Amino acid sequence: MLIDITTRLANIPFPLRCITAKEAMQEISSNHGLLLDVREPAEAASSPVEAALNIPRGVIEMKVIEKCKDAKFPIYIHCASGIRAKLAAEQLMNMGYDNVSVVTCSIGDIKQATDA
Repeated sequence: MLIDITTRLANIPFPLRCITAKEAMQEISSNHGLLLDVREPAEAASSPVEAALNIPRGVIEMKVIEKCKDAKFPIYIHCASGIRAKLAAEQLMNMGYDNVSVVTCSIGDIKQATDA
């Protein structure tokens, strides 16, 4: 049986913490967490978020541990629309990370919050 993305996201087995870009940047300013951009490299290059580390959704499981070896370290994930960020958050939680937040807003809002 095929499952559409709306159903797939609704069935993520973990509660996802979803926050705004402004909330994420306020937290990062105090906890020095990692802002993770899971867009494809071409997307990140054409509309960069300077404060973010770009690790594409397709390789996150292989690359994130190189940058974050602490399961409790705060990670804030964003993409262009929130879908890939939610899927990436699920994968990080499957890997054992337990302080993961999804930044659910437009890329413009993220850029505005990080530039403030």
